[in-house]
Amino acid sequence: MKRIVRWGVLVGIVISVAAPLVPLLIWSFAQQWLFPNLWPQRWGLAAWEYVFSPSSRVGEALGTSLGLALLVTILAALIGAPAAWALAKYQFAGKRLIEWLILAPLIVPTLTVVMGLHIFFIRYGLADSWIGVALVHLIPALPYFVLVMAGVFANYSVEINEAARTLGAGTLRTIVYVMLPLIAPGLVVASLFTFLVSWSQYITTLLIGGGQVLTLPLVLFPFISGANQATAAALSLVFIAPAILVIWLTSTVLDSGTAALGGFNRV
Repeated sequence: MKRIVRWGVLVGIVISVAAPLVPLLIWSFAQQWLFPNLWPQRWGLAAWEYVFSPSSRVGEALGTSLGLALLVTILAALIGAPAAWALAKYQFAGKRLIEWLILAPLIVPTLTVVMGLHIFFIRYGLADSWIGVALVHLIPALPYFVLVMAGVFANYSVEINEAARTLGAGTLRTIVYVMLPLIAPGLVVASLFTFLVSWSQYITTLLIGGGQVLTLPLVLFPFISGANQATAAALSLVFIAPAILVIWLTSTVLDSGTAALGGFNRV
């Protein structure tokens, strides 16, 4: 019975994810599709030929988007993990204020924050650069990482680390061989959220990147707002594909039945 329920849930998820992609797939091969016809009157590969042509700069934008999302994820882990540990394990003056400051990017419109920071980025030479765009992507992405990891660390028993040290493990070995395997599933989920938030950024990249840092959302948006629906559909599929791949890899890691997952369940 449990297997039937599990497969039912899996099929439901696949259908809910795949169903919206079917019209995009059809549109990407349609050269003429007029209402009220259910199928395109003319089919063609013009949209995909453009996507894979050098003039579209899709390959460059794809590489930039992947690189930025990975860089933001690494920066979020370096900054967010210690912050999440402090929020989960310590009581100190101003803790509630810091929690609100961390949540502020989720409450205050990102556009307002970025426009206020733009002048400082220009002054310090961070505008129109990868590092500037990565830093501004951290504003909406970091709260997700901290929130997820704070929940993980709140349920993490410090006594496990103390037991490892009692058995002779140093700080580094305790972190690598004891702590990381236990928090691995939470770390993967936090990284997934961070990656996807950075991957989907448009207005922050446009303002801070100044058109010099070209990502997939910047390539996609003019076609969505224009009349070329076939090319917009093809670019949308290219934009969605890496995100789906990351989610699939994450679910594979979380469902692999490794020692890390089992350990996490015992924390």
